[in-house]
Order: sequence, then structure tokens, then C-alpha cells
Amino acid sequence: MDEVIEVIFEKLDEHWVKFVTAGAFMLIGWFFGRRKAHRDFQRREFYDRLNVSLNIIRDGKLLIRTLLEKTGEEIFLNSTAANAIVEAGKKTTEADPLLPLPKDDYWYYLNSVLNEISEKFADGQLKRDLGLGVTCAQYVLCLTSEAAGNIRMRKIRAMLIQKSTLETLPEEQPQLAAASHATRWTTLQQLAKAYRETPHKFLTVEICQ
Repeated sequence: MDEVIEVIFEKLDEHWVKFVTAGAFMLIGWFFGRRKAHRDFQRREFYDRLNVSLNIIRDGKLLIRTLLEKTGEEIFLNSTAANAIVEAGKKTTEADPLLPLPKDDYWYYLNSVLNEISEKFADGQLKRDLGLGVTCAQYVLCLTSEAAGNIRMRKIRAMLIQKSTLETLPEEQPQLAAASHATRWTTLQQLAKAYRETPHKFLTVEICQ
């Protein structure tokens, strides 16, 4: 036992500078992490989170439902890709909520989100393959970060809406569940226009349930 303790003290004596340096960096990282988290909360900015938002227009009402929410790295599986999404999210404007990503990269980001959504609805595809009764519909997927003044929180949102709904939005604003949803209605109008003009920013997915 004494020999073990002696070896430990020898190692500490040889490498104490490394241990102290590592501890200092850990403390600095913790401090700045806490500071950033506090600042983000005060600003209501959560760009490191990706929310998959289902948009429904039914019986003259606009309904918004969250299907899932994860960190960017959980979805894109790569810190560089996740950071690129964060930076793009900060550059959107009230007039254009779609993420300004390179055209050639758009499919990669959308497909990563699609994989998360497909996993959530995998049972529907299995039932369909087995010949069991399911209901299927085509949805349109895109990446946004709404920047209008009355948005409660800034975050990356993957908008999901039935393709037929996006292509035939009503001219009149539907009934809103909350006053803040007026921004989402404006966003959907912008997305409908962008879907016609920049289709590479969208992905079509069939969901069965």
C-alpha cells in the first residue's frame, strides 16, 4: 500500500503542472458555459436546439404542434455541421426565415432532420409493408429561424406541413390559438412562395401512421 501511495505522489510531483492546467481550463470552460447559458436565456436565444414543428390548418384554424426537439449535434451528428446551422440561424430576417445555407449542402441538413422524423414514424412504414391499415400523406420539410419581433424564442425550427396545405394556403388568415401565432401564419406564406421559387430548400417526405 505504501508503495502505491509513493507512486501516486511521484506522478503528482512529475505532472502537477499538467493537472493544474487541465483543472484551470475546466474551470474556465465551466464559467464561460454558464455565462453563455445565462445570456442566451436572457435573450431567449436557443440556436443549439432544433425543434421539429408540425403546422396544421384544419377547420379554419392554425394549429402548431412540436413533434420533437433535440440539440443540433444529436441530429446532425457532427459539430461542424451543427455550428453551421447555428450561424445560419442567426442570419435569418423577418422577411426571410429560411436558413441561408449553401445550395449544395441543403440536402445534407434536411436529410439529417428527415432521419429523425422517419425514426419517429417508422411503425407506420412497417405496418404499410405488412399490408396493415395506415394513412399516408406527403409533407414538406424546411429549416427556419423565425426572426419577427413578437417571437418568444429564437431557435432553429424544422417546419413540417402537408404538401397540399402549403400549396393551397387560404387567402384569409385562419383562426389563431394565440396572438403570437400570427408570425407563424406570415412564415407559412413566405414558405409557400419560397417553395415555388427555391425548391432546393425543401424536402418532401411521406409519413404513414
